[in-house]
Amino acid sequence: MSVVKGSAGPDPYVSHASLFETAKRYLTKTKSQELLIRSTTLILIYLLAFCIRLFSVLRYESVIHEFDPYFNYRSTIKLVQEGFYEFWNWFDAESWHPLGRVVGGTVYPGLMFTAAILYKISNAITACIKLRDICVFTAPFFSGNTALIAYLFGKELKDTETGLVAAALMAIVPGYISRSVAGSFDNEAVAIFALVTTFYLWVRAVNQGTIAAAVLAAFAYLYMAASWGAYVFISNLIPLYVIIMFVSGRYSRRIYVAYTTFWAVGSILAMQVRFIGFNHVTSNELLSFNGVFVGLQVWEALVFLRTKLGSRQFGQLLYLGAVGAGAVGAAGTAILVLSGKLNPWTGRFWTLLDPTYAKKFIPIVASVSEHQPTTWASYIFDLHMLVFAGPAGLYFCFKRPTDGTIFLIVFALTAIYFSGIMVRLMLVAAPAFVLLSAIAISSTLQSASRELRTTAAEDAKPAAAAAADAPRKRAASKRAAAASSEDALAHHRGPNIGLLVLTGLAMVSYANHCIWVTSEAYSSPSIVLISGWGPHRHVLDDFREAYYWLRHNTAPDAKIMSWWDYGYQITAMGNRTVIVDNNTWNNTHIATVGRAMASNETEAYKIMRQLDVDYALVIFGGMSGYSSDDINKFLWMVRIGGGVYPVIKEADYLANGDYTVSSRGTQTMLNSLMYKLSYYDFGNIMTEQGKGTGYDRVRNYEIGNKDVKLDHLYEAFTSEHWIVRIFRVKDLENRF
Repeated sequence: MSVVKGSAGPDPYVSHASLFETAKRYLTKTKSQELLIRSTTLILIYLLAFCIRLFSVLRYESVIHEFDPYFNYRSTIKLVQEGFYEFWNWFDAESWHPLGRVVGGTVYPGLMFTAAILYKISNAITACIKLRDICVFTAPFFSGNTALIAYLFGKELKDTETGLVAAALMAIVPGYISRSVAGSFDNEAVAIFALVTTFYLWVRAVNQGTIAAAVLAAFAYLYMAASWGAYVFISNLIPLYVIIMFVSGRYSRRIYVAYTTFWAVGSILAMQVRFIGFNHVTSNELLSFNGVFVGLQVWEALVFLRTKLGSRQFGQLLYLGAVGAGAVGAAGTAILVLSGKLNPWTGRFWTLLDPTYAKKFIPIVASVSEHQPTTWASYIFDLHMLVFAGPAGLYFCFKRPTDGTIFLIVFALTAIYFSGIMVRLMLVAAPAFVLLSAIAISSTLQSASRELRTTAAEDAKPAAAAAADAPRKRAASKRAAAASSEDALAHHRGPNIGLLVLTGLAMVSYANHCIWVTSEAYSSPSIVLISGWGPHRHVLDDFREAYYWLRHNTAPDAKIMSWWDYGYQITAMGNRTVIVDNNTWNNTHIATVGRAMASNETEAYKIMRQLDVDYALVIFGGMSGYSSDDINKFLWMVRIGGGVYPVIKEADYLANGDYTVSSRGTQTMLNSLMYKLSYYDFGNIMTEQGKGTGYDRVRNYEIGNKDVKLDHLYEAFTSEHWIVRIFRVKDLENRF
């Protein structure tokens, strides 16, 4: 009886030598090398995008920046601690006293939900990261994601090389960094990622013409709609693109499938955001989004009927349909307008069409610095060499137009227009400039490199021919090859090498500029100030000092009156109720505070008693040199207050058209509550050598009223450098 021996199986252990050989064989393939280089480059770009935004944390600390982010941080705490349901139904009684605010219905929750999800994930994997740190680093994290999406977008528009250049440019463009440094926990931190993702997936849907690709674009649109009000830009840009494609004769069934699916799914998803709701259908701002959808259905129906009917019958049907549609449309529009169901265009929408509209009719919008028109210096500062590379990219897009590059042209031109009206919209223009510049740079580098390779190949041919000839012809062949090489160098090599060097120098200059701008201009949290350099560097922490004092030295139900800029910070850090804050939803309430600040103390006291104010807080920079104080904002308080209360007139605060706090100032100015609270007891202080007492280091004047007396308020707290001053409102006198 024989025993059959089983064949030996494969060795379960693999030696290091075999792994090395496998890796070696893999890396010798050209495609594998390209994939490795591309992956490594993208990883480095992601790390660059994240790390360049950490200057603020390294120089200061892990702290939330600016004003609006403090409300977002406070809302995220509410969401994490109490859950989705409580957040969605949250009535905030600590803001807009005595009105309050329904937060769930007046906020874009995308940012808060994103931070809460990241926090839950970190806890699930036992990372134990503080919620504040999650919020601080959300913007750098999504900046790296945006760079990766820029790579995919550039690849979809042209090729892989364009995508790599786009990712590198997007990672460090200052126009995007301005709102995405560590600590900038604002809506734009995730909204620009959502914007670029939506546009990329839309172009992909148009190129593929599939329902699945359009559904992905719709979900990206949902994230954008949940994160930032600029979703309206997407809702108008995509219909504009469809109209342009239709007029230019490039309309196709792919566009129909992409737009119809995007409209249907995107509208349903966007209406789930409580702040948007049915406004997505009834708002005039989305009229083009819905109108183009209806127009496409009508066009496709006509195309179908034309194939089924004769020319005469089709003409009659077309006439009757046009008349009927016009009548129904006019009647429907009239009914919606008269019934109030069709929401009008907002003031911010008109501001984007008419740059002077806000200054004329909505001073509260015009008072915000980021709503001012953009200067040429801002374009150079925020875009650097992209300002010049962008137009070159437009040239390449027009030279070889595709469905994707035509969309990029429409995106770029509209974004450039709107960025010129409002400096804040430089955020939207930055991705457009990046993609255009990536196309220009990659096309230039590819063309120059191709010419150099062609020249090198042509130089090699005479040399090879000379080696094959007989020895007697060797000398003649060498002379011919030398002459050919010199001719090629004169016509090809020199200019192309110069072009490559010039492009390389421009990229290096761009990188240095971006690092400098990020370090010096966009990494300073407004809540912590720095004065001086080197060994004379001083930290001015007056804001947190004042808010800490409010939290620990005032009653829990105390009401604080300040200008709306500081409302979110007072509520989040001082944990006290404010009269107005940065939401600016009620212009009349803000105008009432402006009137109180612009009135004399007696009239202001009556207003403060009506509003149940316990403390008045002002920001003053005359001692420290802090220029963003309330005296410099005071004229906007006057304008906003005068827009509702005609008794407040701007001319009463100007001395022969000059706004001054010196002795030349008007009596209305010198007796206003803002002036008294800012300069109380300041007339006894000497701020600079060689100057008299009461010298304002911001306005560069000695104040006109050095002996300020208060009758209805008294000083409760002044921070170390006099930046924050808090005054207690006196109770009514006992009449018995």
